Amino acid sequence: MKTYNLTYLLALILPFTACQNTTKMSKENSLLAKAKEIHKNVITIDTHNDISVANFTDSLNYSTDINTQVNIPKMEKGGLDVSWLIVYTAQGPLDADGYKTAYKNAMDKFNAIHRLCEKYAPDKIELALTSNDVRRIHKAGKLVAMIGVENAYPMGLDLRNVKKFYDLGARYMSLSHNGHSQFCDSHTGEKDSIWLYHGLSDLGKQALKEMNKWGIMADVSHPSKESFMDMIKLSKAPIIASHSAARGLCNNSRNLDDEELKLLAKKGGVVQTVAFAGYLNAAKDKAYKAAVKPLYDAIGKEMGIVLPDSETMSSMTDTEFESYMTNLKKIKKIADKDPRMAEIRKNTPPVNVQDLVDHIDYMVKLIGIDHVGISSDFDGGGGIDGWNDASETFNVTLELVKRGYTEKQIAKLWGGNLLRVLDDCQRIAKEIQGI
Repeated sequence: MKTYNLTYLLALILPFTACQNTTKMSKENSLLAKAKEIHKNVITIDTHNDISVANFTDSLNYSTDINTQVNIPKMEKGGLDVSWLIVYTAQGPLDADGYKTAYKNAMDKFNAIHRLCEKYAPDKIELALTSNDVRRIHKAGKLVAMIGVENAYPMGLDLRNVKKFYDLGARYMSLSHNGHSQFCDSHTGEKDSIWLYHGLSDLGKQALKEMNKWGIMADVSHPSKESFMDMIKLSKAPIIASHSAARGLCNNSRNLDDEELKLLAKKGGVVQTVAFAGYLNAAKDKAYKAAVKPLYDAIGKEMGIVLPDSETMSSMTDTEFESYMTNLKKIKKIADKDPRMAEIRKNTPPVNVQDLVDHIDYMVKLIGIDHVGISSDFDGGGGIDGWNDASETFNVTLELVKRGYTEKQIAKLWGGNLLRVLDDCQRIAKEIQGI
């Protein structure tokens, strides 16, 4: 039996191991360099970022790195070129007072976005209305803002508001949010099986026609499946899901099932895969939230903050939700520095960028690379490990590169597909107008 000197064996093994490590590091550095180059070359578009008018004042606004997931410094740091800022209104009563209050909320948010682009930071960010605007502004070295309307409820019963919202810069709009609107049923009807219209109302059908006429993309991220089916059938233009994921991977009523995804693609639309933990991996997200809850509660108690439960959150007003998000960010900021967090994350990892790209992979395979995009729902509950604010946007590109996506494909996912749909909708609008 042969015997070997330990020193001799180590002399043979260690150089081999070192060589393997060097090769691995070289490949990682090569991937990183490739991802950085691609991220610099493509136009990155996030189609859903909520706002609070409290962050659009002379003393507090997006020109500085305030306590928001999206602002100009964070966009610059993460290489996020285009942010769709959202005119969101929570669903309220379907009566004159409700419509009046909702309209004021929407106008306040439209005006806030215009102040950012025209008063607070015109040298840094500009409002785009077309795909050509996006490319022109980006080429000039500035960031781009665009406007989406989440919930058409503020329009009340006056369909002239479709054109008014368009003139204010709106380029997509959802006919409902969490709760049935005057225009259509919401996905929330799945919870109690209570429906108002079983799809679009007659007013909703007329609103969709107006949206087609003026070139506002119809957003199906919150309406019910029956509403989706009506829009697919009646819309003369492609439709979008501004912030949804694949129901085939995560069974949530906010996600699109395979039938919906295929119909959306057939119509020429795009689904913007959302970085919202509960819509990407519900089980993983539930486990993580349960693990961090005691820590969050303890920190909240010290700060005099009590976080609401899920039932309370579902019925929050705009103001209540904004207050909740502000408090949650304060608690998270402290918790992230707590030594207990490392152990929690190790034993119960949060939903991350890999989970997001799993949904992108799934939908690309199902409906093709031309019909999938990316969104975050930042400052509206979105954010995952690795892409928790705009400053971390590059991490999504890096994961796409790791999965083998080419620069051309990544350019489509990061915004090319969305701009194509916008072009189609605006072209069809001109045809309808006879221009």
